[in-house]
Amino acid sequence: MTAAVFTLQQNKSAEIMASDLIRIGDIEKFSIVDFPSKIAAVVFMQGCPWRCPFCYNASLQNPNSKDETGWDKLIHLLEHRKGILDAVVFSGGEPLMQVNLPQAMDEVKAMGFEVGLHTGGYNPEALKKLIDKVSWVGMDIKVPLETERYSRITGCPTPVGNIKESLKILLDSGVHFECRTTCDPRILDIEDIYKIAEELSAAGVKEYYLQKYRPVAEDKTTTEADCDKFFNDTELLTYLKSKFEIFDVRK
Repeated sequence: MTAAVFTLQQNKSAEIMASDLIRIGDIEKFSIVDFPSKIAAVVFMQGCPWRCPFCYNASLQNPNSKDETGWDKLIHLLEHRKGILDAVVFSGGEPLMQVNLPQAMDEVKAMGFEVGLHTGGYNPEALKKLIDKVSWVGMDIKVPLETERYSRITGCPTPVGNIKESLKILLDSGVHFECRTTCDPRILDIEDIYKIAEELSAAGVKEYYLQKYRPVAEDKTTTEADCDKFFNDTELLTYLKSKFEIFDVRK
């Protein structure tokens, strides 16, 4: 895919919105793992510009997929969860593809909920427009911050400058955020994790997590041992603990 085609698709995707506010692929009504120390509903938004091989939400990639859930259903759910839920997390897909996300966040905040965001950081301008609305952000770091690597893994031209600018926005904002990497052994090795850690630490990131890869349906070759190698490397884990104020693994 050429950069021009990718830009055109981005622009077209950004124009595709639900008739009421945002396009929603699914809603998780109750989660204790998607927003630290909060009970949250998770809104899985439709559309993603990337095609990462370890994606667990591939059904959300197409921004033109039918909106099965709808904004009204989300609002109805939240009205009946006041006093039970603390927060709403906008996830994906890639939430920053949808131009009405800031308005959606405003409406959720007006109902008394905190707002969280999951993003890959591909669109710093969109992130800048809503950073003052969120209480927490989880940012996925796919591979070392090299344009060629990112473009290869995401399946389209991906300027790493955008990822770095998104990190800067988060750091400058003072908003609580974490970075995390899904350790897919098909695309990452131990040395890659060292590189990522060096880059994030040098940028000023304080909180970092390694997440275990669970083979997707089309992956018939990756073994449990392949997935565990990152977490069994005590030298690597000791190094990561020394680089970040908060580091942990998610298996």
